[in-house]
Amino acid sequence: MLLCDFHIHTSYSDGSVDLRRTIDLFGQAGFDVIAITDHVVNEETPHGKIANRFGFSVREDNFSAYLNHIREEAKRAWDKYGLLVLPGVEITKSSLSSDQSAHVLLIDIKTFVSATWDFEKIFLEAKKQDALIIACHPHHSSQLMVIDTLFLWNNREKYARYIDAWEIANRDDVFNVISLKRYPYIAGSDFHRARHLYSWKTMLNCEKEIGAIKQCIRYNRGVAITLFRNGVPF
Repeated sequence: MLLCDFHIHTSYSDGSVDLRRTIDLFGQAGFDVIAITDHVVNEETPHGKIANRFGFSVREDNFSAYLNHIREEAKRAWDKYGLLVLPGVEITKSSLSSDQSAHVLLIDIKTFVSATWDFEKIFLEAKKQDALIIACHPHHSSQLMVIDTLFLWNNREKYARYIDAWEIANRDDVFNVISLKRYPYIAGSDFHRARHLYSWKTMLNCEKEIGAIKQCIRYNRGVAITLFRNGVPF
């Protein structure tokens, strides 16, 4: 089984750990596969304007540098740790209303996708790039001072056909509604600080290769979740 985390932020957005140190933390902890998924924030909202002003978002003008840096670190991670690193983003559409807020991970992304686009355009572009589409923290969260992101769940009849998997667990939260609907699932840390290494993770029974990983998640066969505590998955 591959030990994986597909939801990781660095100092390219609102994470406190830079990319190189993040790679080393996961590599030294024995992970097999991770995705770097820094925020791309909707610039048209008050939240987005603040995020862009303080550098908490990847932008179109620095996306190529972001992607190239991930690729450089991915080579080092593979050579040093046997760690497969996938490039991604978290499309971040936040509103003062939980019912209008939604975040989506796009994993193995190749070109910039704007958070100002409507969801159908975002999903179709992601499909064109053969990127994984993951609805992250899609239900009520226990985290304080965080606006819930309920839009995709509340509109699942419209959007579920585009989504490859839903986060059934995020950091310390578990969203039982995902299993009740029998949707494809993964788990992730929503890593922003070093201590977030110890949280929910995904286990995949497949080869350590991008195509096999995508297929495993999309078909949701050989997928399990585990709590990672003190360097040991339970």
